[in-house]
Amino acid sequence: GTAYAIEGEQEPHKGRILVFQVTDKEVGADDDAAEHAAGGKDNSAGGLGKPGGEQFNKLRLELVAEKQTRGAVYCLNAFNGKLLAGINSKVKLFSFVDAGPDQSELVAKCSHNEHILVLYIQSRGDFIVVGDLMKSVSLLVFRALDDSIEEIARDYNANWMTSVGILDDDTYIGAETNMNLFTVQKNSEAQTEEARHMLRVAGEYHLGEYINKFQHGSLVMQDSQQESKRDETGLVESTLENSDAVSESLQAILSSAPKPQMLFGTVNGVIGVIASLTEGQYKLLKRLEQALSEVIQGVGDLSHAAWRSFSNERKVSQCRGFVDGDLIEGFLDLEQSDAQRVVDRVNGKVAMKDEEDIAAILQVNSGAPPSDSLQLNLDVDTLTRFVEDLSRLH
Repeated sequence: GTAYAIEGEQEPHKGRILVFQVTDKEVGADDDAAEHAAGGKDNSAGGLGKPGGEQFNKLRLELVAEKQTRGAVYCLNAFNGKLLAGINSKVKLFSFVDAGPDQSELVAKCSHNEHILVLYIQSRGDFIVVGDLMKSVSLLVFRALDDSIEEIARDYNANWMTSVGILDDDTYIGAETNMNLFTVQKNSEAQTEEARHMLRVAGEYHLGEYINKFQHGSLVMQDSQQESKRDETGLVESTLENSDAVSESLQAILSSAPKPQMLFGTVNGVIGVIASLTEGQYKLLKRLEQALSEVIQGVGDLSHAAWRSFSNERKVSQCRGFVDGDLIEGFLDLEQSDAQRVVDRVNGKVAMKDEEDIAAILQVNSGAPPSDSLQLNLDVDTLTRFVEDLSRLH
């Protein structure tokens, strides 16, 4: 996708979509050398050409279709065999008609307006997630029966987006210009149509990095054999002294491995990992995060909670729905005495401010001790192994 930058225009009014095809053309070494000479390139160091007039295959990009657009093409996305394009304030769907050499073309099928500038598009099935310049995230759906795109929900907060991603069918992630991350979810269970049309904010987090790309994937290979070994180690049995209900709940939390779900890249060259956690893992790690923030002295005595709070020109919100993986991994660098202080707070032997309730973490049944007497009774080695497993996600 391209745009024409014309002096005096605040926003480009013209652009193009160019479709290229990779062709495998057989050429001779002499022809290749002549082509390089004609282009003014030095071929003396060798290259693809072979001596003696031998033939070889050479990959080329050939322009097969060109579509003029009324506006700048900010993003392109493959969509069920078609092409989605963000063109100024429109989301436009094109189909590609391959009618042979010099006859292929892009044909507009339908479009959706009501945006400021469509900067980012992601899709999953028939659903389309749009990241707008100023109007945060909106969720669209393509209706194949009548070839139309309609909006089914949106986030009504005013976020200036830098990237969007899809975590699952109901959860979407976005990054905005104040270096914050947030997640929104479909509100399908709401009673009114107005509420169902709103994307509910599920998580907010200040990253401190300007994200410009989300991508599904992982930085490490997933080893199912290693995961099965974790289930066989009896990680908690030797260290827990609580009831069977507590032991089983904590065993399940510590033995299940978080799944890397999304990678992100920033303008500073940072590559990060976003992993999905079970509810029990999330609550345990939030308790560990709180314990670490009390034991580890921040640079300049700055508050960790304040740093990770979602902050922009309109509001400041406490971090929720995210766990700071960098802080969690800081547990591995602690001295034994400091690590024990952290573990005592996680176990509930030392009270913490704004701590996750132990009973809520374990979700124990009625056969467990009363919540005010519950303790996790983890030791340093057990928690270290758990955090080491998390660190292997990258």
